Amino acid sequence: MTMAAIRWGIVGCGNVTEVKSGPGFAKAPNSALVAVMRRDGDKARDYARRHGVPRWYDDAAALIADPEVNAVYVATPPSTHKRYALMAIAAGKPVYVEKPMALDHAECEAIVRAGREAGVPVFVAYYRRALPRFGKVRELIFDEHAIGTPRIVNVMLHEPHHARYRDPAALPWRVRPELSGGGVFADIGCHTLDILDWLFGPIVSAHGHAGNQLGAYPAEDAVAMSFAFGNGLLGTGLWNFGSYRYHDQVEVIGDKGRLAFATFGDGPIVLEHADDRREYRVANPPHIQQPLIETIVAELTGTPGACPSTAESGARTSWVMDRVLRDYRRETGQSMGG
Repeated sequence: MTMAAIRWGIVGCGNVTEVKSGPGFAKAPNSALVAVMRRDGDKARDYARRHGVPRWYDDAAALIADPEVNAVYVATPPSTHKRYALMAIAAGKPVYVEKPMALDHAECEAIVRAGREAGVPVFVAYYRRALPRFGKVRELIFDEHAIGTPRIVNVMLHEPHHARYRDPAALPWRVRPELSGGGVFADIGCHTLDILDWLFGPIVSAHGHAGNQLGAYPAEDAVAMSFAFGNGLLGTGLWNFGSYRYHDQVEVIGDKGRLAFATFGDGPIVLEHADDRREYRVANPPHIQQPLIETIVAELTGTPGACPSTAESGARTSWVMDRVLRDYRRETGQSMGG
């Protein structure tokens, strides 16, 4: 499937599309944003006016059927990713799905199968794979062999309980499992798991414990996991969303040194050896999804390059989260999609 130019339509023009992704579709070469959709038509019209988008809709099917739209970005909560992705695939239009890819791995696999059978490309918004900052991490580990052979990976992210989750009558979709597939772990922990997949290959074994320590919402707010990659590298991960301060770190320990970096923000990448310490700073672009969007456009228009975040890789990350949250979901009666 090779196209001369990509004319995007967005299903779900909410907050993530304001700065992170939306402008990137207009600014990427050979790409334009031609239509947006939101169930609240007034909000869709307002978005189109503010961003200079020619058309707006309050119905996803109408946007997907628009002949001027030849690629679809699904930016709704995960509970509707499968439905809209399958609609776009059935229309023969490449689809770019927000992360996490769907409610669970079974839904992801349904999208993967549909795309394969129809010959329609599917991409997932794990945009860190295309950020220069993580390219530097990969360069240090694999091109420069700065830490020697990687032996273990440790992940830790914790942050205070956010005010937005304190009203049980007005909980955001991110902590409502029927809409998100989990809690904040599913929403942002997936980014870390995906970047580890990109760096070290698929996680082939994962075990975890999850709990609800605060009782503020139905989803998990604490997660501990262990995991293994196919190359024998081992790792651990801890996430907690009720701590006293914010801390975000991934550390990769090798037989010659240690590399530490954060999944979020653009803080320093720290390289340590027995007798020295160095810091590398690589800023993120203003529209953080634009580098990945550019790889999608390049692939679809037949120019050199390929998108590093595929339906297959996105499904792998959901498989890992399913393994980690399996017991918690059973204990709490939270059934996902399928």
